[in-house]
Amino acid sequence: MNRSRKLIALTLTAGAVLSGAAVTADAGPARPKVARVTGAADFMLPFFPDDDVRHFEFDATAAPYTRPVDGAPTGLPTDARGTVKISHYVAAWKKTFHAEGTVDCLVTAPGMATLTAKITKAEEPVEDWVGKRLGFSIQDHGKHDRVGLSWTVVNLDQNAKGEWGDARVGTCMAPAPFAPVTKGDYKVVHAELPELPRG
Repeated sequence: MNRSRKLIALTLTAGAVLSGAAVTADAGPARPKVARVTGAADFMLPFFPDDDVRHFEFDATAAPYTRPVDGAPTGLPTDARGTVKISHYVAAWKKTFHAEGTVDCLVTAPGMATLTAKITKAEEPVEDWVGKRLGFSIQDHGKHDRVGLSWTVVNLDQNAKGEWGDARVGTCMAPAPFAPVTKGDYKVVHAELPELPRG
């Protein structure tokens, strides 16, 4: 390589290094990841095949230490915000009912999430859901996503008389995602739970 070519090569290399340094300097410190669940999909209940169309839509974002409660004045690392929208087309009635809730808790693992939401709106025949907390789980697995839900057959309890009935749902409580998605997609962004704020 002659002298002029060597000079060109050195100039190009130095320019690339300086350009990379400038980009790094402009980028600043990396922002920490924030856990999130988004997407909308239909799913089926494997133990109850029918022609109904069940649909969940999630837009949930972690908001750690933003919901003070008794015993935890700074809130919890699983605090979250966002919405859940539920729709269910009942083929036998040829009718769709809807419900909506406000997310209050979210915890994730790689490709997995569990969240809960307090129901704020609900149509007949589930108007009694208003004020209740429901639990949801999500598995983000490419074309093979799954969801779980805290009602139907997975959250029963016995009272003092031994009678079985629906149990209350605590924050972030939901079963494993047992129901396969048939149409649509969910995205889970995992982030570790942050440490308790100092002070």
